[in-house]
Amino acid sequence: MTLLTINGKQHQVDLPDDTPILWTLRDQLGMTGTKFGCGMALCGACTVHLDGVAIRSCVTPIAAAVNKKITTIEAVGEDSVGKAVQQAWQELGVPQCGYCQSGQIMSATALLKTNPKPNDQQIKDAMSGNICRCGTYTRIHAAIKRAAQHPSAAAAKTAAGAAK
Repeated sequence: MTLLTINGKQHQVDLPDDTPILWTLRDQLGMTGTKFGCGMALCGACTVHLDGVAIRSCVTPIAAAVNKKITTIEAVGEDSVGKAVQQAWQELGVPQCGYCQSGQIMSATALLKTNPKPNDQQIKDAMSGNICRCGTYTRIHAAIKRAAQHPSAAAAKTAAGAAK
């Protein structure tokens, strides 16, 4: 049995240690917000946070997540930065088909938690591993800029910095 902490709750799973986090989330735990895209860590649809860092869950085994915290799209909006990103996504109408959006939001949130005021190149670099088949890159970029301006996102980074 492997004990995983996902979205603040502990889950015991009886799976081989090399089982990807993605399939544990989707098939074992019924958390279908994280999407399968390519299975090779190339498209970003499967992005989740592992101790706050954006990772590709399709290639990361559950063994790598023991004693760490996994955050999925289902819980990313529970803090001010994730909430600001989701709000900006809605305000700017980012999703078209929506398939890649959970991964896009997870990557954008990880960026803003480490860099609350990214410049255009930093946004481009941070999001370069996330593919949007509908081509909404301009709106994704604008939504990240908008979320960075949100007072709650800036306050969260200030509070995190003070806690260090």
